[in-house]
Amino acid sequence: MVQDNSLGRKLFHIVNYMVLILVSLICVLPFVNLLAVSFSSSAAVSAGEVVFWPVDFNTKAYEFALKGDEFFRSMWVSLQRVVLGTLINLILMVLAAYPLSKTKEKVLGRGIYMGFFVFTMLFNGGLIPTYLIVVQTGLIDSIWSLILPGAIPVFSMIILMNFLRGLPEEIEESATIDGAGPIQILVQILLPLLKPALATVGLFSIVGHWNSWFDGIIYMNDTANYPLQSYLQTLLLSFEQIMLRASTDYTQLLAMMNVRTGRAAQMFLGAIPILAIYPFLQKYFTTGLVLGSVKG
Repeated sequence: MVQDNSLGRKLFHIVNYMVLILVSLICVLPFVNLLAVSFSSSAAVSAGEVVFWPVDFNTKAYEFALKGDEFFRSMWVSLQRVVLGTLINLILMVLAAYPLSKTKEKVLGRGIYMGFFVFTMLFNGGLIPTYLIVVQTGLIDSIWSLILPGAIPVFSMIILMNFLRGLPEEIEESATIDGAGPIQILVQILLPLLKPALATVGLFSIVGHWNSWFDGIIYMNDTANYPLQSYLQTLLLSFEQIMLRASTDYTQLLAMMNVRTGRAAQMFLGAIPILAIYPFLQKYFTTGLVLGSVKG
C-alpha cells in the first residue's frame, strides 16, 4: 500500500493532532484545576491565585470531607446502586437483545416489540406519572426506586442487539446441531463473544448510575438514603451551614478551607471510583461501540 506523503496530507495530520490535543486539554484542565483548588488554602483560592497547582498546600478539605458520616453513607448507597443497577441492566439488556437480534421469521412479532422499545426512547410518561408509580409500588425511600425505573436502557440494548446480529449465524446453527438449546447457546457461546459490547454498555450503566442525582432527591424522603451525587448536590447549596454544624472552631477551619476548597475535595473524591474503573474497561470500549453500530 502506497503512503500519501503529500503536503496536504501532512497538514491534515498536524491539524488533526492539534484539535485532538485541544479537546483533551479542555476535558482535563478543569479537573486539574479542581484538584489544585482542593489542596489549596482558602486565602489563595479566594484571591484567585490557584490555577493548575496548589498554593499553600494543605489537606484540610479532605480531612473535613472524610470526617463526616454523610459522605461515606452516601458513597455506600451509590456503590450499592451501581452494582445492583448495572447487574440488572446487563441481564435485562441481554435477555431483550438476544431474541430481537433474530429475523422476523424466527421471532413472531419482532417488529412490534422493537417498535415498543424505540417508542420508549422517544417518549416517556413524565415526571409526575413516574413518581406516582414509584409511590404506588412502595419504592419510596428504597434503593430500588433508583434502579427499577431505568432497569433496561434501550439505547444500550440496541447496541447489544446489533452486535449479536453481526455475529455469524453458523455459530448458533452448529451449536443447535450439537443439541444445545437457546439458553445454553446464549450463556455458553454468545456471552463470551459479547464481552466487548457488554463492557461498553456496562460502562454506560455504571457512569449513568453513578452520576445520577435528581432521582435520589425526588424519591428519597430521608437524606440518609441519598446517593453520593444527590448528597453532593445538596452540599453545593448548603456547604457553609454544614461547616458550621460540623466544627466547633469555625474561624480556624475557615482559615484553612472555604466553600470552594471543600466542594472541590468532595467532588474529586466522588469521581475517584469512576476514574479507577474506566482504565479496565477502556480497551473494550471502542471495539464494542463500533461493532454494535454496524447494522441498523
